[in-house]
Amino acid sequence: MEGLLTLLALAVLAMPVLLVVALVSVAALRRRVRELEDAVARLRAGTADAAAPSPQREAVPLSATGRGTVRHATGAASGISAPFQVEPGAAPGPGPHVPPQEAGPAVPPPLPPRATADQGAAAAAARAAGADNQAQAASPRRSPHAGAAADGGGSFLRAVRRWVTVGNVPVKVGMLVLLAGVAALLKYASDQGWLRMPVELRLAGVALAAIAGLAFGWRQRQARPAFALALQGGAIGVLLLVVFAAFKVYGLLPATAAFGLSIALVAGLCVLAVLQDSRSMAGLGIVAGFLAPIWLSTGSGNHVALFSYYAVLNAAIVAIAWVRSWRLLNLLGFVFTWGIGIAWGVLAYAPEYRDTTQPFLALFFAFYLLLPILFARRQPEGRRDMIDGCLLFGTPLVAFSLQAALLEGERMPLAWCALGLAALYAVLAWLLRRREGYRLLSDAHALLAAGFATLAVPLALSAQATASVFALEGAGLVWLGLRQRRRLPQVAGAALQLAAGVFHLLARDEALDGFVRPLLNPGFMGMLLIALAGFASAWTSRAAGASRIALAYYLWGLCWWGANLALEIDAFVPPGAALAAGFAALVLSGWLAAEAHRVRPARVLSATVLVAMLAAVPFALAQAGEHGHPFAGAGAWAWLAFAVLGLRSLACLRDDDALADWAQFGWWLGWPLAVSLSLAWLADRQGFGEGWELAALVLPWIVLFVLSQRHWPVLRSPRGGDLDPLRPVLQALVAVALALWWFASQFAAGSAAPLPWVAVLNPLELVQVGLLALLAHWLWSARAARLEGTRAGLLAAAGFLLATTLTLRSVHHWGGVAWDAGLASSALAQASLTVVWSLLGVAGWISGSRRGQRLLWLAGAVLMGVVLAKLVLVDRQHLGDLFGIGSFIAYGLLCTLVGYLAPAPPRSTTREGAMA
Repeated sequence: MEGLLTLLALAVLAMPVLLVVALVSVAALRRRVRELEDAVARLRAGTADAAAPSPQREAVPLSATGRGTVRHATGAASGISAPFQVEPGAAPGPGPHVPPQEAGPAVPPPLPPRATADQGAAAAAARAAGADNQAQAASPRRSPHAGAAADGGGSFLRAVRRWVTVGNVPVKVGMLVLLAGVAALLKYASDQGWLRMPVELRLAGVALAAIAGLAFGWRQRQARPAFALALQGGAIGVLLLVVFAAFKVYGLLPATAAFGLSIALVAGLCVLAVLQDSRSMAGLGIVAGFLAPIWLSTGSGNHVALFSYYAVLNAAIVAIAWVRSWRLLNLLGFVFTWGIGIAWGVLAYAPEYRDTTQPFLALFFAFYLLLPILFARRQPEGRRDMIDGCLLFGTPLVAFSLQAALLEGERMPLAWCALGLAALYAVLAWLLRRREGYRLLSDAHALLAAGFATLAVPLALSAQATASVFALEGAGLVWLGLRQRRRLPQVAGAALQLAAGVFHLLARDEALDGFVRPLLNPGFMGMLLIALAGFASAWTSRAAGASRIALAYYLWGLCWWGANLALEIDAFVPPGAALAAGFAALVLSGWLAAEAHRVRPARVLSATVLVAMLAAVPFALAQAGEHGHPFAGAGAWAWLAFAVLGLRSLACLRDDDALADWAQFGWWLGWPLAVSLSLAWLADRQGFGEGWELAALVLPWIVLFVLSQRHWPVLRSPRGGDLDPLRPVLQALVAVALALWWFASQFAAGSAAPLPWVAVLNPLELVQVGLLALLAHWLWSARAARLEGTRAGLLAAAGFLLATTLTLRSVHHWGGVAWDAGLASSALAQASLTVVWSLLGVAGWISGSRRGQRLLWLAGAVLMGVVLAKLVLVDRQHLGDLFGIGSFIAYGLLCTLVGYLAPAPPRSTTREGAMA
């Protein structure tokens, strides 16, 4: 049984050898075919050049007596040139016999002096075919590695596809399979005990076979370079397997000897790969070396030996990178080193291994920190700005993550690590910046330095301090990105400012607890820095022409600015002064925006000033509702700030900004509102009657309306701009306010206390009559020309309403009737209304008749009819008292007077028609 097993093992071992022999034979045949193709291509190129017409060469005519015309032809189907071909259509004739030419390079006969178009086209086609065949024949001789120069946009998949499709593919695949098979066979044979020979002899046999393969490959490096390179790489990989098995599996070698042999083999691999310029051999050896511990692992968990072995392999990669820019080799080392290291950390790491693992982590980081620099160093002049992004950015990311896992969440040591990395990358960036052609690599290292410095902040400081640092750093990156016209720093700066806001919100409770003194507290300063960073980014973005981005940054900063002021007011200002403080904060914000607008105009800054000016209206109302009048308490200081800073803000705005006009519009509206509310409060506080309060409430608005009518230039200051387009708007708004007051005041009793009430000569009715006079003045002015046909009716209706309320107030004050709903049912009130309305009707009736105004006469008649209806429906209820009887008698006498003075209506005139 053991003999059968031995034969089976020998057969299995012989199969790779036979496969190698077969591959060598195939490689020899392929080389011969390639040489034949090269010869054919050269032959075609030579014949095509000879067939081309030359003006310096005289045409030599063929003998007409020849049996056929000899021409050059190319066998298209077979791809091999036929030297001569006889056309069957040649006419026979006497002449000397042309002997057949001997085999050799065919020289075609000269072309006739006048070549036809077809012949010229055929010659051109022959030249093109010869060039194509020559290129095709030359292409297999190119090194499969010549076009694999790595650049920043190279694809790993493309490199793998080229590796498996170019060159001696069977040898590459076969050596990989052979390595796996030999390793598995050795382990399996050892586990099963099939081979009774000592393990030392077995390992020695494998090592001798590998050395023989290495020597054979070295001798074949000139004749069969692809095969030789793959064979050498595989042989060294087998030797590495033997050393590792002898040390770890069988314990035949001490650690120092195994380590030294591994160093020697890897060093030899590096030397062979560099001498023969073979990245495939280096790649095969490195892959085999990295996979060997996995294949032959016994589960002993000796991570020191494992990482020492990998350190040797990575040192070999660095040595190769010193003289060759083989990006694929660097990527293989990166993937295997960190991949296997992470897998070991997940599966087998324990806290007690930290002291023995930390040095290897630092060593591997140093290796892959140098590789991107060495890769750029080996690039030609003008292409050294190419960077290996995978290694450059992946190495610190993976290494720092593993370092965090080793430190188990200890913040301060990790913060120091981040700060140390930032310093290291900053020094490298400075050194690379001093060298020509490394600008992009230097910028990348500077970016990593800034990133790790940023990362150190939240690890070492509180959330508030982190937010502040992030905000300032973000503003700096935005400025740098705009200055250099690079998008990455701009995006990073925006992300940092957003992160600053998030950190501050997470530490909001801590920030509120830190409110010890107003303004000088961590919470206020942190939010202030975030807001200022947003404003600074908006300023630089606006200067660079990025208006939309500037708007976003400005709104971001404005939100933090407003929230910061609101929190500060809520924390430190007494409740009674909170409204005034809020208004002052708004005015201050508007003034700062106006100053910024003066230096660099922006519409959003004008909008901020507009909001601050319009805030006077709701503030005045809120202050009056809470404290009685807007100037109460700290309100006087707020309005003083509104006056001073408002004037300065309006002066800073540009004259051509429409929002600035509206800002001044809002500034002017705030003052009459504040003054009217204060005067009304003062009248009430001093014990004056309701009439005084209502009159005081409307007087500032009357002044504003008169100024807009008669003294418009006064309202154009302080900005000095042309506010004429807003003049009708202001007048209309004030007129509506006055009309609403006038109508609402008709329902007021209008007490004149402490003075006695006198009809018309009391504060309320004097103001009402004055407003009616203003209305009449405006209706008969040129600005109301469109209301010419209706102005008399409007004024008459307003006068009728005023006369009615005046009558009712007289009944209230002089007749002692209460000013409530019962006033309408009073006999005195109804009789007084009947008399007054009758007098008005009679006046209109008689005046219209005397002046010939039919419309006025008709209005008086209609009013008398209304009074008659009132007598029948209302006053007849009071015929039982003197007031009701007096109303009927008065109406009758007045109607009699009308019949005497104006019995008939006046004739219609053109003037009345115009009035109508």
